[in-house]
Amino acid sequence: MATMADVARSAGVSVATVSHVLNGTRPVLPHTRQAVLAAVEELGYTPNTLARSLVTSRTRSIGLAVSAISNPYFTEILQGVEAEALEHGYSLLIADPHDDPEHERKVVQLLHERRVEGMIVAPSARPRELLAYLGRHRVPAVFLDRVVDGCGDDRAADGPGDGGARFDQVCAENTEPTALLVTHLAGLGHRRIALVAGLPGLSTTAERITGYRHGLRAAGLPYDERLLVHGDSESAGAERATAALLSLGARPTALVTANNAMTIGALRALRARGRSVPEDIALCCFDDFAWADLFSPRLTAIAQPSRDMGARAVQVLLDRLAEPDRPARTVRLPCAFVHRTSCGCPDGPRQPVRSLEPVQPVESVQPVQPVQSERNPS
Repeated sequence: MATMADVARSAGVSVATVSHVLNGTRPVLPHTRQAVLAAVEELGYTPNTLARSLVTSRTRSIGLAVSAISNPYFTEILQGVEAEALEHGYSLLIADPHDDPEHERKVVQLLHERRVEGMIVAPSARPRELLAYLGRHRVPAVFLDRVVDGCGDDRAADGPGDGGARFDQVCAENTEPTALLVTHLAGLGHRRIALVAGLPGLSTTAERITGYRHGLRAAGLPYDERLLVHGDSESAGAERATAALLSLGARPTALVTANNAMTIGALRALRARGRSVPEDIALCCFDDFAWADLFSPRLTAIAQPSRDMGARAVQVLLDRLAEPDRPARTVRLPCAFVHRTSCGCPDGPRQPVRSLEPVQPVESVQPVQPVQSERNPS
């Protein structure tokens, strides 16, 4: 196996110069750099990353803690994280917190003990221990998909259980896209529109409920608490929640499901009770997924920029590593409305994806606030 000394002899330079080229620790003349890289290629030299990390105190690794890795949504996020990390020379260590606060803290500690340089975490509904650990150990971290109140601004005190630490956050728009689904259904004549919401405590759940209520107001429809049920962000929970909706005396004529797993559960409940979509009940869902276009009818959905979200989280984390004292920020990426036929619209030529406002990512150093506008977002 070739060594760094072998590379140095082949390139006619010192071992120190080879180290500077491979580690980027000092500028090297272009022709010297090229000679070193050519020798590395010819000899098949592989750097000893463990030895390098002991010398430089850098592992060039990122920890990723997201639940339900088998979920296609998080799988696409993972692909975006991995591709962007590799592009910048970072490896990835992955753990599944299972949306359990205690397990979440344990896996984050495990990643930290593996000396990752920073972390990307999709926080649970009760992230107090997570915040405390990250803040106490000053771990550079980016919260992904779900935001935590007060963590995306740069105030120096009154942090949520962490002594005032602030963390960057990257997520998708949730409120206006959900309102769009509701107003679209209302525009088709529906007056009893139900929502199968996610796990209580998650920011995505709260924001989509806010969007649901804004959509009802924009359409001039009253809010009926019986039409808002929680599927706890999973298929089985959504199946039970949808069954409860169908048992109402005045059943909904339209349904919005707040993530892809709950869409599957809702469809199971409807099929088990002989309900057809959209003939008996119209359906729109938050989260597009690869096979949504293969259902009959094809699913009208909000598509999140999953891969872009993962890539952006890496970029934000690398910015934080390069500039530890910069203000914390929250980045929100736009979604897209994918108009198909489960909403009850006639089948025809496939509709183009319609982007929602804002068309560019929004960055803020302020805490995320619910959208106040009641205009029709469609």
